[in-house]
Amino acid sequence: MVNEKSYLGVTPPIAVSESTEREKEVTQSLMEELRRQSSFESEEESKRREIVLGRVAAMVKKFVHRVSVAHGLSEAAAQAAGGKIYTFGSYRLGVHGPGSDIDTLCVVPKHVSRDDFFESFESLLREMEGVTEVSGVPEAYVPIVKTKIEGISIDFLLARLALSSIPDDLSLQDDNLLRNLDERCIRSLNGSRVTDEILRLVPNVQVFRDALRCIKLWAQRRAIYSNVNGFLGGVAWAMLVARICQLYPNAIAGAIVSRFFIIMYQWSWPQPVLLKQIEEGP
Repeated sequence: MVNEKSYLGVTPPIAVSESTEREKEVTQSLMEELRRQSSFESEEESKRREIVLGRVAAMVKKFVHRVSVAHGLSEAAAQAAGGKIYTFGSYRLGVHGPGSDIDTLCVVPKHVSRDDFFESFESLLREMEGVTEVSGVPEAYVPIVKTKIEGISIDFLLARLALSSIPDDLSLQDDNLLRNLDERCIRSLNGSRVTDEILRLVPNVQVFRDALRCIKLWAQRRAIYSNVNGFLGGVAWAMLVARICQLYPNAIAGAIVSRFFIIMYQWSWPQPVLLKQIEEGP
């Protein structure tokens, strides 16, 4: 019998066998095709993203410090207020391609308001070297600031936590952080929390990423990769692939892709695809 704690997911795996030589060959061909289809960004672009994110992280701390001082906090308290960024979406999942945007969550302490975000933060962005576009959409379902820095598109969301300062080692995994937050902040936090949870719930992150890249490309080529148009979006496709990875924890990417189509074709819709048991919130 499979011990309950020895597997990921809501049911035991279908098979735990290693992949065959044929599946290894298929996976190698799959990765070669993904490279031919330009699914991977260059090392140069990857480094540029890291540099830009480093600059953004420093700017978010500067933003929180500026607002803290404006609210009458002492210099010491303003320095300690912190501020932190978390990436989510395809970049955090590790399946982004050339030219993809970076979904970025700015987490700030309770004294920093959403108005500050759309005034002071936008202003700081416009002053930043290499910025070519800044566009705030405060009335959106999830309020957002879109920008382009050194050719890298970044979408910023804001989450105000009920904390007086945001430490550098803060984990968003703690459900208690959701207490007493408004709906917009909870929606903003949701993207980062869900992305990280998916990565925690797959048995092999690299296999998951390689398989998801393939499924993502397949869906995009068939114009069914878009929740705006009524199809599945990035997170939904990621969850489906993650579930197949749970059911075949020792399989490699080629085998996961093959089983993805077999299982999803036979799935008893509208039965939900669960990666873990549903939990009650705080």
